[in-house]
Amino acid sequence: MTSAVAAAILVLAVGTYAFRLMGPLLHGRIELSVRVQRLLSTGAVVLLVALLATGAFTEARGFAGWARLVGVLVGGVLAWRRAPFAAVVLGAAATTALLRATGVA
Repeated sequence: MTSAVAAAILVLAVGTYAFRLMGPLLHGRIELSVRVQRLLSTGAVVLLVALLATGAFTEARGFAGWARLVGVLVGGVLAWRRAPFAAVVLGAAATTALLRATGVA
């Protein structure tokens, strides 16, 4: 590993640590408006939905298949119905496995 790469890793590690440290240090010192709090909350939901969609639809730069998509949808419905986390994970995995076992890709 060259010294430039090691320096870049060190700078990024220190920056990440400093960024994470700012939350506890600034808690209670900065007051966010209601609009900003709402935007941050909406942004977090949008980011999670985008990550879920990417994971559900794609694999190796292509379509992941219908079995995974249906499994994710079953897990989403179970989570929406407030099923226990283990039931959500097992339901999604079982649905995907059963569909793949029956030949649905």
